Amino acid sequence: MFAKTYLDENISVVVAEILRSRGFEAVTTQEAGNKGLSDEQQLEFASDNKMTILTHDRTDYEDLAKNYFAEGKTHYGIIIAYPRKPHIIAGRLSSFYNRFTADEMTNQIIYI
Repeated sequence: MFAKTYLDENISVVVAEILRSRGFEAVTTQEAGNKGLSDEQQLEFASDNKMTILTHDRTDYEDLAKNYFAEGKTHYGIIIAYPRKPHIIAGRLSSFYNRFTADEMTNQIIYI
């Protein structure tokens, strides 16, 4: 089964609701009480909790992933989604989740 997904605050909470209705674990920034934290803090929270992070912020998270690699730190995956309607993002994630395990996401960046 796929790991928990942590939704950056720029991702609609509707995506989390759809994912949960399909049996996947999803936590929003708002639910975690992390609204307003920096992208670095969001990735750190996700990493500390062994969650893959879902975001629209391609450039910021690509830079963070490079920093993690340079520092020898581990993250549990970054999924960068092109801004689309929530049901489209959730559908793409569901399809993706059915092909990859949580272990396969460690230190990976995936674009959907």
